[in-house]
Amino acid sequence: MVGAIVTLLAGCLIATGAAAHEPAGHAAGKPDFSRMWQERLESAPRLAVAATFDANGRLWLARTVGKQLQVSHSDDAGQHFSPAVTVNREPELISADGEARPAIAVVDQRVYLSWTQPLPQAFAGHIRFAASADGGATFAEPLTINDNRQAITHRFNAMLANEHGVTMAWIDKRDGDGQPTYRGAAIYTAQSTDGGRSFAANRKLADHSCECCRIGLAADRDGTPLAFWRHIFGRNERDFAIARLGEPLQRASTDGWAIDACPHHGGSLAVDEQGGRHIAWFTGAAKSPGLHYRRIDGERMSVPLSFGDLDAQAGHPAVATAGSGIDLVWREFDGRENRIVAIHSADRGQTWSKPMRLAATAGAADDPLLINGRGAIWLIWNTADNGLKIVRLGT
Repeated sequence: MVGAIVTLLAGCLIATGAAAHEPAGHAAGKPDFSRMWQERLESAPRLAVAATFDANGRLWLARTVGKQLQVSHSDDAGQHFSPAVTVNREPELISADGEARPAIAVVDQRVYLSWTQPLPQAFAGHIRFAASADGGATFAEPLTINDNRQAITHRFNAMLANEHGVTMAWIDKRDGDGQPTYRGAAIYTAQSTDGGRSFAANRKLADHSCECCRIGLAADRDGTPLAFWRHIFGRNERDFAIARLGEPLQRASTDGWAIDACPHHGGSLAVDEQGGRHIAWFTGAAKSPGLHYRRIDGERMSVPLSFGDLDAQAGHPAVATAGSGIDLVWREFDGRENRIVAIHSADRGQTWSKPMRLAATAGAADDPLLINGRGAIWLIWNTADNGLKIVRLGT
């Protein structure tokens, strides 16, 4: 397992080092980050998809095709999809692998899409957003949400939309640009209350986030956006934090994982009908490496539950809630195939079922998504060899 962790971190050691913003043409022996960045943009598989159910049970899917984001929908839970509609008419690079992925939300007739647009400069990007007011038939011209337009990191978009409006959150390095002592990046947000036509000024939620771990975003019981991210505590402990927008953060994990790199391994967040916060995350801390789950009720936190096969590189968890039920899924690799494994709790995370394999593929694959709809929780998993897998949990 130690070897697996080193492999996981290798790419992020590049992305978070002091040389991350150096121009191309380094002295002999130094990596050319700009060239490596361009090669990754050109070669990375674009398997990351976004999906959601609307209030009527229609399944919406967004996927990247070349340099365009395309949206289609299904009225039979994914057996058949409508012809795709292009979101961005002007082609542009779109991040669609692993931690960097598009997001989709539907509220009434409005369909919202967000994504990260990589820039030519290494590790730089813009947060992009587009909305449809006619049920996904057409989309307005995309907006750039980050009001800082430097060619630096504005990446790893997350989006939440409901009757209160649209909230965007992302990882942003504007505060650390040119500041060698600044630790990590920051979590920034922007909100729209007019159906995505415009956004208020960017607001910083927290300094010193990790640089390339996805953000979990969910609505608290009263509708307030709640964010969950890997944070840098103290000098360099990369554990997780949680915060309501506009409020101080709360430390959500205490693994004490001290590492001078971004693990590129974000967590997952879900809120149940009683306001309980359910979180899942990965840590490489020596005292308890691997995947963990806990429930947070106000100031009370359950003891972390370890899950997943450490020897099979268990990672990239997703959590979802429905009533008192909690579903956890994650990805494993046994040396021959990628597989998605699940456990279920019927009592808000107090007891859990035995692990069950939901799907497997021998080729490249996306990380698992869990979405709610049609009275159930569904797994959405895109694979290179076997296409899109849609699995209703609990059946």
